[in-house]
Amino acid sequence: MQFKLLICAVLVLLLKLPARADHQVDICIYGGSSAGVIAAYTAKKAGHSVLLIEPGKRLGGLTSGGLGYTDIGNKYAIRGLSLEFYRQVGRHYGKFEQWIFEPHVAESLFTDYVQRAKLQVLYQHRIVAADKENGRIRSIRLEANGTTVNVSAKMFIDCTYEGDLMAKAGVSYMVGREANDLYNETYNGVQLLDGHQIPDGVDPYKTPGDPSSGLLWGISPATLQPKGSGDKLVQAYNYRICLTNDPANRVPITRPDNYDPARYDLLARLIKAQPQRTKLNDYFIWSRMPNNKTDINNRNGFSTDMIGANYEYPEADYAKRAEIIKAHEDYTKGLLYFFATDPRAPKPAQEEMRQWGYPKDEYVENGHWSPQLYIREARRMVGAYVMTQANCTGKEVVQDGVGMAAYTMDSHNTQRIVVEKNGKKMVKNEGNVEVGGFPPYPVSYRALIPKAEECKNLLVPVCLSASHIAYGSIRMEPVFMALAQASAVAAHEAIAGNVSVQEVDAAKIISTLRTNPLADGRNGDILIDNTDNPQLEGSWKTQKGRGSYGPDMLTAEANAKATFRPNIRKAGRYSIYMYYPHLKTNAAVMNVKILAGKKEHAVPVKRDEITVVGQTSGEWVKLGTFNLKKGEGSAVEISAGAGEDGVVIADAVLWVPEKR
Repeated sequence: MQFKLLICAVLVLLLKLPARADHQVDICIYGGSSAGVIAAYTAKKAGHSVLLIEPGKRLGGLTSGGLGYTDIGNKYAIRGLSLEFYRQVGRHYGKFEQWIFEPHVAESLFTDYVQRAKLQVLYQHRIVAADKENGRIRSIRLEANGTTVNVSAKMFIDCTYEGDLMAKAGVSYMVGREANDLYNETYNGVQLLDGHQIPDGVDPYKTPGDPSSGLLWGISPATLQPKGSGDKLVQAYNYRICLTNDPANRVPITRPDNYDPARYDLLARLIKAQPQRTKLNDYFIWSRMPNNKTDINNRNGFSTDMIGANYEYPEADYAKRAEIIKAHEDYTKGLLYFFATDPRAPKPAQEEMRQWGYPKDEYVENGHWSPQLYIREARRMVGAYVMTQANCTGKEVVQDGVGMAAYTMDSHNTQRIVVEKNGKKMVKNEGNVEVGGFPPYPVSYRALIPKAEECKNLLVPVCLSASHIAYGSIRMEPVFMALAQASAVAAHEAIAGNVSVQEVDAAKIISTLRTNPLADGRNGDILIDNTDNPQLEGSWKTQKGRGSYGPDMLTAEANAKATFRPNIRKAGRYSIYMYYPHLKTNAAVMNVKILAGKKEHAVPVKRDEITVVGQTSGEWVKLGTFNLKKGEGSAVEISAGAGEDGVVIADAVLWVPEKR
């Protein structure tokens, strides 16, 4: 009888255990961000069995989650499938290339990648453990609605913004800001600078001048630490907000959950302290997007960044993260509602805000609100090589670069505290850094891999190995996609050679990215930059700085000619483009001549006919489409005649095959 009871008890326990499902693949990608989709597509096209796991419900991460006004820095840095993504965006909007787009357009493109590659995707599966043996991840354990799923693979790629797989695998990482002296930097650690700052004199206390009344909401009681000192604080998160002013597509901004006007008391004081700032653009970066939509970002002292509310997020469990995400949503929707309804808001801004609402055709499954919080920075791997400020500024140049970055060293504010100035207590934001002025630079392959003793079959292209301030330059969506493609190529090489990721030769990755940039054997573009030694006649000057495609460009004012000659390896029809940096000093007309075989075609490029769109200093201008034979003479001549009315620029020329 007791034996039967024991059997029954065991059966009951077994019935209560979650059902199991198992997967065994060559390459497992955890995180369906923009990087995750590109990594999975690349791996599948290389002939591997692939599983893409997305903890949420939507592909594309921040790229499909509101950040449509793409942070680029310099488009020269973006190659391969990452660049092809923005070309596809361009085709959607009837252009060659476009870097601003609506969220649903991005999502549809990522879905198309999955469908074309016939990728298997697990949605709403979250990692709970990683099993390692002899320095390798053998399998990871996922949870999905009470079901346990085991995934074993030869190679793993962590494409989450949080680095959850990396952490479960026991790989070293950093959260927060290193002290400047750790990597001999100057812009890491505590930085009380002027960017996105609250002006002097704004009182921090609920009752002005009375510390006993307590601090206004959002102000930390922490003490300002020495400049450059390290801490565990994390730069602020926010939402990149998509609104519309199209009445037919607009859902009104209404009072959100848990709305508390006291959260915006400091904002009200800021508004009172700067009466000259009365427009929405004084309090938000209000970027206009296609079809009457926006990508709204943080601006100035009090905006969409929920400063100080995210410190626990990087290492929090899923329940706590959900709580933090909801707090950011409530805060942000409340901020919009404040500007639309609160009498303390400037009247012009209030009138503007009332013209906007949530778009009916975006995030339909999530109440027209983005499901993706902007996780600017969470964990950062401490890997085989750490990218630092010296890499960004070109003082240290790696030789194993498998991708490039080009953005300003950028950190949003980290804390909002009380400081004393001239004997008066006032509120200030701390942590904002914006330092640029350097050309594109390579990102080391070693920054994508752990130390050999920690894990031999993991690549981390998103939470890569970089200091806080260097990560602020690298952490852009196009760069993540490019590094993810490189990671997938590295995974392929590791499997093919039966070696660890640390033993993969970066030169092989670089070669594959160059010869197979679209991962499926299609022909790539032929790019000839001014650094590729075009034939020069007359007096050309090398000009560095903003505007150029790549590190610099050539300029001339009279009697000069630059000839760009490609090596046409495959006959076909090619569209030819010239990169046009839009500078105030540009000549009204640039004289351009196309050589195609034995024919010449004059193509005047007129300054007033070119509009630069998005966060970029220039545009590709189409010069024409021509049939070209293999090895046949082809060239683009850019010339400056006598007495030009401005500067003529020779920067970069692109030959794009019509049939890939």
